[in-house]
Amino acid sequence: MSTLVTYEKDENVAIITLDDGKANAVSHQVIDELNAALDKAEEEKATVLLTGREGKFSAGFDLSVMKDGGPAAVGKLVGAGARLSQRLLTFPAPVIIACNGHSLAMGALMLLSVDYRIGVSGKYKVGLNEVAIGMTMPYFGVELARGRLTPSYFGRSVNNAEIFSPDDAVSAGFLDKVVPEDQLLSAALAGAKMMSQLDLKAHHGTKLRVRDQLLVLVDEAIKKEF
Repeated sequence: MSTLVTYEKDENVAIITLDDGKANAVSHQVIDELNAALDKAEEEKATVLLTGREGKFSAGFDLSVMKDGGPAAVGKLVGAGARLSQRLLTFPAPVIIACNGHSLAMGALMLLSVDYRIGVSGKYKVGLNEVAIGMTMPYFGVELARGRLTPSYFGRSVNNAEIFSPDDAVSAGFLDKVVPEDQLLSAALAGAKMMSQLDLKAHHGTKLRVRDQLLVLVDEAIKKEF
């Protein structure tokens, strides 16, 4: 089985790269490998820079499971994704996403689960397309979107499956900043190194306070559905 997630260090930044050579679908293998990489970063007390492949951060959950796996298989995969988001929301060190291009469905929910998001300019799509592809938004996704998106974009994103350009994704709350493609990794790495200078104990404690209500709602949503 090929490795879909790689791990490397640059000073005190753990660079975790997702690359399946295609759409960077979120499968059980990807989730397991991401969790293993996060385990290593946590052991090393490293700031995390999570990124994808050129043009694609992630197209969301593995459609071979979502379309053909049956309710039990779908529930198992979505539940694993929900717990990954929960882990990212509470990770003890800063987590930055360098969003290489398209980021849809679970890819966009990962954007809503981290501390800072840099995207790239271009004709890329960012958003929650679940309703458009026949999937009722899971409860944890509703709460993530409610808690992290700009309020006026919440219904447009979740109910209407509106998809945004990278610049509009900043206004919506999926991204914090957009840079030219050739500057993405350098900008993200510079930001990650800056955040690695934070006091980790203070960062983590403050993160938990800032997100306390959201974390309760996400936890309740996971227990309700999975």
